Amino acid sequence: MSAAEIPEVVAAADVAQWAREVDVVVAGQGVAGTCAALEAHRAGADVLIVERASGGGGASAMSSGIFYLGGGTAVQEAAGYEDDAEQMAAFLMASCDPLDPNAALAFCRDSKAHFDWLEAQGVPFERSYFGGKAVFLLDTTCLMWTGNEKAWPYREAARPAPRGHKVAGAGENAGAAGMQPLIQRCEDEGIAAIYDSAVIALVKDDDGRVVGVKVKQTTGTFFVKARRGVIIACGSHNLCEPLLKEHLPLLSETSEPLAIPSNDGAGVRLGLSAGAHAIAMDGVIPTSSIYPPAQLIKGIIVNRNGERFVAEDVYHGRLANFVMEQPGQTAYLILDEEIFAYPENPFSNHTLVDGWETIEEMEAGLDLPTGSLVRTMAQYNADAEKGVDTRFHKHPDWIKPLNKGAFAAFDISFDKSSYLFITLGGIKTDEVGRALDLKSNEIPGLYVVGASAAHIPRTGKAYASGLSLGPGSYFGRRAGAHAAGANWI
Repeated sequence: MSAAEIPEVVAAADVAQWAREVDVVVAGQGVAGTCAALEAHRAGADVLIVERASGGGGASAMSSGIFYLGGGTAVQEAAGYEDDAEQMAAFLMASCDPLDPNAALAFCRDSKAHFDWLEAQGVPFERSYFGGKAVFLLDTTCLMWTGNEKAWPYREAARPAPRGHKVAGAGENAGAAGMQPLIQRCEDEGIAAIYDSAVIALVKDDDGRVVGVKVKQTTGTFFVKARRGVIIACGSHNLCEPLLKEHLPLLSETSEPLAIPSNDGAGVRLGLSAGAHAIAMDGVIPTSSIYPPAQLIKGIIVNRNGERFVAEDVYHGRLANFVMEQPGQTAYLILDEEIFAYPENPFSNHTLVDGWETIEEMEAGLDLPTGSLVRTMAQYNADAEKGVDTRFHKHPDWIKPLNKGAFAAFDISFDKSSYLFITLGGIKTDEVGRALDLKSNEIPGLYVVGASAAHIPRTGKAYASGLSLGPGSYFGRRAGAHAAGANWI
């Protein structure tokens, strides 16, 4: 049982009056809930969306708008990259160790078709490509590298291909450009939605099937019957302090959640109330990227023992997870004069410690064990002269000897920089979004999708930008169709 407050399930026999009856209730109108509603409606179901905010979009509209998709999309083809479902699956299986391999394989198999479906709904994607190293893009460029595809050992497990598909929206919240046409589709097709309304409890019948929801508005509460199913798409638990303290004790007090007010774990807590099982709750993506500029990747990162602990070219969330696990959560970015620059990520707040003429002086200035940094630098530079990294296999593109004094260090420690985080865990589900209990038995009538469900990757070490919107929209569609009684093709 969780330390978080779990709502009580209402017995259907105790519902005196149903204020409304529909086939499918969708709780939440982010990308997963919106896609679920569309597919359920198109499969012939009478659908009601219940959204806590005053309008649709959720955290998806506040995101950078990146969908992780592959298998040979039109954008990949336009950029000259070959990709197929098998290569995509090989990468995700190797890097993510997915909780449900069948679900991950289905996502890869259908990824190209899912991209086409999104475009058909009006979600805009340019036929453009950014080949550099970026956390997110402020312009409308589409295709980008967003994960560990080029990092060792994954570049040997599958042919690397860029799979981050950013919608054609500008600014930090480009996700709004992807959500607007999806929400408009719901309106155009007459899908009912009520706003400023929160699902606060599930209703079960005597057979244990979820058959409805209890809804709270400012004017009071009422019950809505769901004849075919309830789909929970209420977002993450980034703001649920009891769940964070219970499962993520390594998060520092300075870590800031990437969240909207409704990301309070309502979806997880509703699922738990019905007997569903929560998994990967210790999964988190902290991020405080050292780049841009990309040249900083050519530096090395050491802990308070003066030792490297990760290849510096990995996805920024993977790097941050390793920083979080270091002694004292302490880490320094070491640069020489040739590649020195100030990190440009406006959210990171990495602090320049100082500059030194020699490595010995830097070692003493950082209060590292005597001889530790000297040894680390000597080993790295000897390898770098040969264009290799024998310790962590950083890609040759990012390798250079650090021998051009003076030298500088940025403090990127977990409790010193500004690390933003997204939670990954959630309710365990199958490949069509059905909520599962501890023994992997389905909870009849209950589906959980989006950030309320466990993601494909177990941890931030395995994450790639877009693995929320991509799978969220895809499994939302599958859950909607299945809840409505349609077969998924």
